[in-house]
Amino acid sequence: MTGFALTPNPPLDRGSGVDVVTLGETMAAFRAATPLRLGGTVGLSVAGAESNVAIGLARLGHSVRWIGVTGADELGELVRRTLRAEGVDLSLARIDPGAPTGLILFEARIGDISRVSYYRTGSAGSRLGPKDVAPAFAEPARVPRILHVTGITAGLGERPCAAVGAAVDAARAAGALVCLDVNYRHRLWPVDRAALALRPLLPSVDLLVASDDELSVLSDDPDPVTALRAAGVSEVVVKHGGQGATMHTAQGSLHRPARTVPVVDAVGAGDAFVAGLLSATLDQLDVSGRLDRAVTTGAFAVASSGDWEGLPNRAELSLLDHAPGTAVR
Repeated sequence: MTGFALTPNPPLDRGSGVDVVTLGETMAAFRAATPLRLGGTVGLSVAGAESNVAIGLARLGHSVRWIGVTGADELGELVRRTLRAEGVDLSLARIDPGAPTGLILFEARIGDISRVSYYRTGSAGSRLGPKDVAPAFAEPARVPRILHVTGITAGLGERPCAAVGAAVDAARAAGALVCLDVNYRHRLWPVDRAALALRPLLPSVDLLVASDDELSVLSDDPDPVTALRAAGVSEVVVKHGGQGATMHTAQGSLHRPARTVPVVDAVGAGDAFVAGLLSATLDQLDVSGRLDRAVTTGAFAVASSGDWEGLPNRAELSLLDHAPGTAVR
């Protein structure tokens, strides 16, 4: 089925507002080409689900604001410098001198399988709270067209979870589209706590993104997609990894296969997928076009090293239409 009418709210004139607001923790990211216990060279960058989406959207020409907290340290400066360089608005980001910037370690273990370790307990990012997000919705002219939140931020602690809830409530009241990417991380919190925090948000969610195994976090129903839509979610997008993705709306369901690319690094592919999906939503493409852009940006992430470094700009979206080995002149 193709050519669906777009179900979310149409674009609004936001004055000095931005297209998308997102909130969460961005960490310093250390990447090792060998197991950490062997030592060797480690590369340094930044990573965070929400900032990955923000960078992806900015590269595609959209205005996006990231709300988060970093430490008053060199790693925090790296985070802020990187996001500013990528065109992300940091006007509502905050520096907390009393807590360090979080760390994430990636180590290549075997083939394209990586092991990830987090060092974020007591980090500055975990001090994000409702007061940090309130200014984003304080004035009608500042309200974004889309609010994007994830289960990762909600899982960081009581204050970040409250920040997610406050942002969703404010966005709903202001008429902004609300996107929730479940992004469940078992190292952050158990399934029952995640369900307790995320399920109450469902009536306010317009666009829900989840992988096949994350649907059970939000619903115990044997047919979770139908149950989620009955709970008030307008559109449910289910990611199937290398098998593509399916969007479920009131008009029906549409599946889009994944783009075929060599797998270099699968970390960040889901965030890239969301960036493409939201970009196409902002451009008011139909369901087929939205899924196509989402699997395309996801493929760029899979075929590149790093969380966000290989994400495309708008002019590069068609690169994967060329045959492998092509030199684009």
